[in-house]
Amino acid sequence: MADPTRTCILSREEAPRDGLVRLVLAPDGRVLPDVRAKAPGRGAWIGVDAAALAAAQAKGKLRGALARAFKTGDFTVPDDLVQLIAAALERNALDRLGLEARSGTVLTGSDRIGEAARAGKLHALYHAADAAEDGRRKLAQAWRVGSDREGSDLGGLVLPIPRPILSMALGRENVVHIGVTDRMAAGRLSDALDRWRRFIGPDPAEARQGDALTDDLIAAPCATAAQGASAPDLSGHEPAVTTHEEFE
Repeated sequence: MADPTRTCILSREEAPRDGLVRLVLAPDGRVLPDVRAKAPGRGAWIGVDAAALAAAQAKGKLRGALARAFKTGDFTVPDDLVQLIAAALERNALDRLGLEARSGTVLTGSDRIGEAARAGKLHALYHAADAAEDGRRKLAQAWRVGSDREGSDLGGLVLPIPRPILSMALGRENVVHIGVTDRMAAGRLSDALDRWRRFIGPDPAEARQGDALTDDLIAAPCATAAQGASAPDLSGHEPAVTTHEEFE
């Protein structure tokens, strides 16, 4: 079954809903992110990145689009909505990383990852933002050898978060490199990470406000499956939809 599509209220472009971000109205009237799309009630979908969303909010275009989607003007758009979305997507990605780690498909430690890579058992490779270049290079080379892709540009992805955050997400000490040994797990993790990285863009400063979001995560690490990534104080389930809708 094809993924249901939604239309971004700002760009008017259609895309699978799993690649967009749903916004909902909290009971207090605030517009909040519901990145897992599980909160009840009417929602609006956005597919633009942090910079475009910030510009739309500054020019008043976001409020107008939300008013049309929610069919009311009785709501408040938080000044830090961009940062709230970035934080929710980050927590969602780190929650996914933690779930895959608990399933036993995630490796840490250069030696273990390198061994799996050379044996052709590696399906994804990630590095902390503060990982040394030499360590990244050696593991990438091991992965290319094990995948019979020497001479290609196959290499690991450097995540925009440092090792303390990755360590908390996995519940392990000093996580610098991460290897994924299951193809399906690698796909799920890639979806969550790509969605977050697309939103914050190549320069995450706009979405992260420096180290503010990192500090928040240090104080309160990964959210559970029912908290953090969805809008605060919102719960419930949305019925499955297989046809196109702009909002729901």
